[in-house]
Amino acid sequence: MDYMPQTSVMNFLNEVSGSFPSAISLASGRPSDRFLDRLDPQALLNALVVYERYSAGDDRGRQVHSQLLQYGRTAGIISELVAQQVRSDEGVPARTDRVLITSGCQEALAVCLPALCPEPSDVLLVCNPTYVGATGAAAAARVAVSALRNSELGIAEAIEFEVLQLRRQGRRARALYLIPDFDNPTGRVLDTPARRDILQVCDRHRIVVLEDNPYGLFRYEGDAIPPMAALDEAGSVIYLSTFSKTLAPSLRVGAAILPETIFGDAGACRVLWDDLVQRKSFVTLNTSQITQAIVAGLLIEQGVSLRGWIRPALDWYRANRDLMLCQLDSVFLPISDQVRWNRPSGGFFLTLDLPFRFVAESVDECARRDNVIVMPMNFFALDNSQDCRIRLAFSAVTPEQIRSSVTGLGCYVARRLGRELPGYVGELREG
Repeated sequence: MDYMPQTSVMNFLNEVSGSFPSAISLASGRPSDRFLDRLDPQALLNALVVYERYSAGDDRGRQVHSQLLQYGRTAGIISELVAQQVRSDEGVPARTDRVLITSGCQEALAVCLPALCPEPSDVLLVCNPTYVGATGAAAAARVAVSALRNSELGIAEAIEFEVLQLRRQGRRARALYLIPDFDNPTGRVLDTPARRDILQVCDRHRIVVLEDNPYGLFRYEGDAIPPMAALDEAGSVIYLSTFSKTLAPSLRVGAAILPETIFGDAGACRVLWDDLVQRKSFVTLNTSQITQAIVAGLLIEQGVSLRGWIRPALDWYRANRDLMLCQLDSVFLPISDQVRWNRPSGGFFLTLDLPFRFVAESVDECARRDNVIVMPMNFFALDNSQDCRIRLAFSAVTPEQIRSSVTGLGCYVARRLGRELPGYVGELREG
C-alpha cells in the first residue's frame, strides 16, 4: 500500500471508529481524558485571571482583558514564560526573542518547512516511518520529502548517503524532521552520541534540524537525554514545543524556538525569524490570545514548570505501558516465536512486528471480528517497508480496555496464522 496522507489516515480511522463504535481504539495517540477534568471551567477562568494580573500589575487586568479579545502580536504574548518553561523542564537554551508562539506544533511545521525549503530543488529529510503530520505539512507546502534509508549504521550515516544521492540529482537537503525522544510512531529514543553525530552531519551540510519533542517529559525509566537543541553548538536546531500532551490538545498552543544563530550567522537567524513571523501572519494572524493566556496562567500557578502538573499522568501512562507489555507477554506467549514488540522507555506508543502484512483492510477486519482498532505502521511510511508492523497506543485507554483489546488482537493474529490460542484467551475476552 502506498503512503497515506495525514488527512486520509484520520478520515479512514474516523470511518472505522464510526462503523464499529464498540471497538476499543489503540490507534489514537492522544492524552487520557481522565486528566482533563483538572481543566474545568473554573480552573480555566482562574488561569486566565492569573495571567491578566501577572501582565497588568496594579491595573488588575481590565486593560489586559480587552487586549486579549483583540487581534494580537503575531509572534505571541507568552514567549517569556514559554522560554522559562523549556529551559527549566527540558534544558533548552531558549531566548525570549527567539520563541514564536504557534497554533500547536502543526502550525510551526507549516510555517517552518516552506521557509527552510523555498526552492523546488530543496528537500526535507525524514526517517521512515515518521509522524504523518510532518509529511502532511510538507505536502501542503509543496516541499519535497526524502526518506532516510533504514540501516544498522544509524541516522547520521543515512543522512550522508541521502545528501550524496540528492546532490547527484541536482537537489539539496535543507531540513531534517526528527523526534529524538519516544518517536511517533516507533517509540525510539536516540542516545547522546547519535544526537551529536546527527548534529555534526547537519552542520557540515547546512541542514536545519526540526526537533519535535511532544513526549520528552513522559519518561518512565532511565536518565533523561539532553534535547538536540541543548547539544547544538552550530545553530542548526529549531526546537518545536507543544502543550497538547502536557496540558490539553484543544488549547492549540505550541512554539518554534530558534537558536541564537543559524550556523553561526546571527543575521541569518534574524532573517529567518522575520520570515516565519510573516508567514504565520498570513496563516493565522496570531495564536488565540485567550488560550495563550490560559497556558501562561497555568504555567505561573505551577512555578513555570510542568513536571509537577504531569506527574499523575506520567504515573498513569507508565502503568498502562507496563500492563500492555504484561498482557502482550501473556496473550502472545504461544506464538511469541512469530510476533515481537519493543519496550519503550517513555511516550505513548509501542510497535508490534507481525509475520504478515497488516494494511487498511486489516484494520477493518480486526475491528469487525475482534473489537479492536490498531494503527498500521505503513500509514507512517513512504514505502512498503512497514507493511508487517502495527503501532499500539496505550495513553488514552483504561486498564480494562488494554486487557480486552490486546486479547482481541491476539485472537486476530492467531487466526491469521492459522493457530489457536489457549482457552483462557477467550475467557479473558468475555471478562
